[in-house]
Amino acid sequence: MAIAKAIAVWFLIILAESVLGTARTIFLEPYIGSLRARQIGVFVGCGVIFAFAWLLVGWQVARSKVQLLLIGSLWAVLTIGFEIGLGRLLGLSWDRITEDYDPARGGLMLFGLMFMMFAPLLAGAARRTR
Repeated sequence: MAIAKAIAVWFLIILAESVLGTARTIFLEPYIGSLRARQIGVFVGCGVIFAFAWLLVGWQVARSKVQLLLIGSLWAVLTIGFEIGLGRLLGLSWDRITEDYDPARGGLMLFGLMFMMFAPLLAGAARRTR
């Protein structure tokens, strides 16, 4: 498994997610509110993650299920770091950042991170069945 390739794909994912997050904030949030827009964003983000995983799973040269799970786990850890770092850089409180990860408060990011962790494995299976 080439870690540099896994990180390169993650950069593409995080760039696409950042663009979508900005669009969500501008176009969707004023109409349905911040929490509901962020909840919808998790599901849209899962689609984006799967699309990148499906398109680039062969390029990543992962040869086993374990390697695919390691790639997904790396993506999830990098995403947590990115989300926390960006949130703090933007001046968000710890309470606001953790809200997205707390299902009791409507946060769905744990679901999104779990999906991200398994996306390379799912994409690999989907590509093999074509």
